[in-house]
Amino acid sequence: MNPFSSGTRLRDMIRAIRACKTAAEERAVVRKECAAIRAAINENDQDYRHRNLAKLMFIHMLGYPTHFGQMECLKLIASAGFPEKRIGYLGLMLLLDERQEVLMLVTNSLKQDLNHSNQYIVGLALCALGNICSAEMARDLAPEVERLLQFRDPNIRKKAALCSIRIVKKVPDLAENFINPAATLLREKHHGVLITGIQLCTDLCKVSPEALEYFRKKCTEGLVRTLKDVVNSPYAPEYDIAGITDPFLHIRLLKILRILGQGDADASDTMNDILAQVATKTESNKNAGNAILYECVETIMSIEDNGGLRVLAINILGRFLSNRDNNIRYVALNMLMKAITVDAQAVQRHRATILECVKDSDASIRKRALELVYLLVNESNVRPLTKDLIEYLEVSDQEFKGDLTAKICSIVEKFSPEKIWYIDQMLKVLTEAGNFVKDEVWHALIVVISNASDLHGYTVRALYRAFQTSAEQETLVRVAVWCIGEYGDMLVNNVGVLDIEDPIKTVTESNAVDVVEIAIKRHASDLTTKAMALIALVKLSSRFPSCSERIKDIIMHYKGSLVLELQQRSLEFNSIIEKHQNIRSTLVERMPVLDEATFSGRRAGSLPATVSTSNGASLNLPNGVAKHSAAPLVDLLDLSDDAPAPGSSGSDFLHDLLGVDLAPASTQPGISQAPKSGTDVLLDLLSIGTTNPVQSNSSALDILSPGQDNQKPIAALDVLSSPLASAQANSSVGASSMIDLLDGFAPSPLKHEDNGQVYPSIVAFESSNLRITFNFSKPPGNAQTTLIQATFKNLSSNAFTDFVFQAAVPKFLQLHLDPASRNTLPASDNGSVTQSLRVTNSQHGKKALVMRIRIAYKLNNKDMLEEGQINNFPQDL
Repeated sequence: MNPFSSGTRLRDMIRAIRACKTAAEERAVVRKECAAIRAAINENDQDYRHRNLAKLMFIHMLGYPTHFGQMECLKLIASAGFPEKRIGYLGLMLLLDERQEVLMLVTNSLKQDLNHSNQYIVGLALCALGNICSAEMARDLAPEVERLLQFRDPNIRKKAALCSIRIVKKVPDLAENFINPAATLLREKHHGVLITGIQLCTDLCKVSPEALEYFRKKCTEGLVRTLKDVVNSPYAPEYDIAGITDPFLHIRLLKILRILGQGDADASDTMNDILAQVATKTESNKNAGNAILYECVETIMSIEDNGGLRVLAINILGRFLSNRDNNIRYVALNMLMKAITVDAQAVQRHRATILECVKDSDASIRKRALELVYLLVNESNVRPLTKDLIEYLEVSDQEFKGDLTAKICSIVEKFSPEKIWYIDQMLKVLTEAGNFVKDEVWHALIVVISNASDLHGYTVRALYRAFQTSAEQETLVRVAVWCIGEYGDMLVNNVGVLDIEDPIKTVTESNAVDVVEIAIKRHASDLTTKAMALIALVKLSSRFPSCSERIKDIIMHYKGSLVLELQQRSLEFNSIIEKHQNIRSTLVERMPVLDEATFSGRRAGSLPATVSTSNGASLNLPNGVAKHSAAPLVDLLDLSDDAPAPGSSGSDFLHDLLGVDLAPASTQPGISQAPKSGTDVLLDLLSIGTTNPVQSNSSALDILSPGQDNQKPIAALDVLSSPLASAQANSSVGASSMIDLLDGFAPSPLKHEDNGQVYPSIVAFESSNLRITFNFSKPPGNAQTTLIQATFKNLSSNAFTDFVFQAAVPKFLQLHLDPASRNTLPASDNGSVTQSLRVTNSQHGKKALVMRIRIAYKLNNKDMLEEGQINNFPQDL
């Protein structure tokens, strides 16, 4: 016989495919077999149709296309015999799915087989329908399936229940037809039928509130009795698994009781006793028992409040944590994370066991336990929990230190009872795992240190000691360098010694400089650390005059650095040390107290990064002195005791900044200063050989933050790492001069545009379903560009999905659209979608903005399209 004829047996084809040594050989065998099957199909070979379809199913499982055999399935299904129908339905389930249009042809055959006198053929039809049923088929065949729920044979009832689940999921509107038949199945004695009946009721409750209410009132007591019978039933060999009678039925019953009891006090009271019995009677030494206990705990935590039961449930989870099986411990930790919102006190009793799980060898258990510990922390237990976590940090794996460090820092920051404890714990973390600490964490630590004026000496001494043992921790080095730069004199003079401090040997000025020198010369130090070390050195040059020459040598070592940032700082700092002794002490004074509330707000995103003060309003500083917003550097450094009046000129600010007695000059508007004005004195101080006249309203000299408009305040922590570049002095009428500490003077006139104009919002588009609002702003210094914030609100009672906004503009405009915040728009103004647009008008001042828009979305699965033109843009855009 031809090995590839339609008469070849299935096993022979499988043997030939498995004998292939390469993929090419396999493809050749499959191609020849498929060709033989096609030839048999064309010849309408009825004798071997079932065999050919069996071969096609095997070929399909290997991943080859078999669509040409789909009609053969329908022909076999239409056959009279059971063997042919069995192969036909099996092929139907494997080769087709509900998206195939061919399925429409099989509906009539399914209907006939559902009414067939042979129960096995009925079972085949139910099995196929339950696997590939589409919404149309569900509507056509639902009556037959509903009738079969009362069939005499339990296997047919079981298959009909499973098929009903598929129908209800595909067409929820048909749920009400199955409520009564499903309730009848709950009284079945056959466990297979009972399990499928419970599952059908569970799915009905999920899709139909009416079904939920019906089962809650009519079936709760019956389900409780059934569960009690199963729990107390004697040994039954056919259902026994590890000494437990039908654990699958246990779990199904507990799941449906959870749904019925949730939100209903009466139903919850009815099931309390049996839940307590299951929780206490079920043995936990086998996996089946643990599965039942877990479902029981989940049911107890979901139904209405019963304090005693919940404590019992949480105790079961505590026992799970002591189990050797990792899976059981993991699900227990997951459940405890849910339980902590319900009964935190009961979970707290298992704190020690949970802490042990943080030290587990399994990474997923460690991570989940750490999240749970984080939720357990409160003001009363923060000290012992933090102590335990930091002790474990010392011995934890490297890959786990990152997560552990982040949680410890968050706990310490959130629940710190006092600043000294906060500083102590953060120093321990920096000492053990400083390389894993994020930037915002050590920034926050510096803010706290600057606010704790009575702890400055204690902190700098603690950091000095920590540096001696943990100089490899980058973040610790940064904080230590910053503190020594600010409070190095306190370290040397032992200022503010506390009773709790350990004695420390005398630290000399040279020792303090040694720390900064080690930090800057470390091979592992990055740019930020070295830049901070240079700032600390220039500050110490003023505080430690005896070490000034040594510090100068260290700084000059970087004048030829390949890193431009370090080279620039080196040269500029050296210029300060060599040529400007009379202003150095003022320039390097201690930083002012950093505002904790402002920093915390910025971290949380509740405040913008910079606050516009162009309206000239006063700023309230921590020392209670109101200073005018036009003097940002004076505000930042707080260098003068007396704040300048709002009308003070730039010369007054320079007087405050530099401590130079500037002679009063004429301040008539529009008239240039005399050659010996205050600004000229500054030029003389900086050894700049030019005396260009400047306007009387020149702004304060911004030394620390180049490129910043002097109308904006400076973020305090940015000073830690911002390059020290040329200072700017902008006049009120646009003329400005660049004063460089490197003894350079470069006139650079800048045109200053005021883009602070406020534009009114407009309703750009409105229909019966949708409203679009535009808010406008301008980027500083760019009048041609307009930033538009579009807000979309749904005015209908149904949500929009697949929401897409499109816009088009004329050629003289350029349009850029950012992605929308989301593509779903909630109903009835319950939320909005935002999208940012940027429009550049090349004909600004000549032509107004105009825009065509198109909005596409789906409403109740129906495609909607709205269009419009926007002509009502505000003027001057």
